[in-house]
Amino acid sequence: MPESVAAHGADPIGAGRACVAYLAMRLSSGAIAHSHVNWLSPTKVRTTIVGGSRRTLIWDDLAPSQRLSVYDRGVELADAASLAAETRRDVMISYRTGDMVAPALREREALAEVMAEWAAAINERRAPLTGGDAGLRILTVLEAASRSLAQQGAVQPLVAAQQLAGAR
Repeated sequence: MPESVAAHGADPIGAGRACVAYLAMRLSSGAIAHSHVNWLSPTKVRTTIVGGSRRTLIWDDLAPSQRLSVYDRGVELADAASLAAETRRDVMISYRTGDMVAPALREREALAEVMAEWAAAINERRAPLTGGDAGLRILTVLEAASRSLAQQGAVQPLVAAQQLAGAR
């Protein structure tokens, strides 16, 4: 769950709401997540990139033959103590490039999978993988993003969804 949200948007056509927006979320791990939406774009882009120090994953929802690509690329940090002071700054980080793997994934209809999981949860008398709490977490982020947009991108701390659930 993000700890805070900042949103910036624009309404270049006078529609009364942001048509182009950027959302930045600070995560509890110290990482950040960034999202860009543009309702005016003539092309659809549905790509998620997760970058790490050892690998980068790219999910492209519009490329059915290669939805997931795993790049063995990252950075290597040199041990600062082993470097001379004059070279430390220049060689602290080195970039590593390796192979790309695109695993074969079974094509599935997203809505059919969600409905199958929901039916299985009912039949097995268990909580669904994404139930009301997941929806509440999403709404918490969206409400904070709306407040941030109204305040010209001011960072909005998030109230934990567990606190909201307890307040009901």
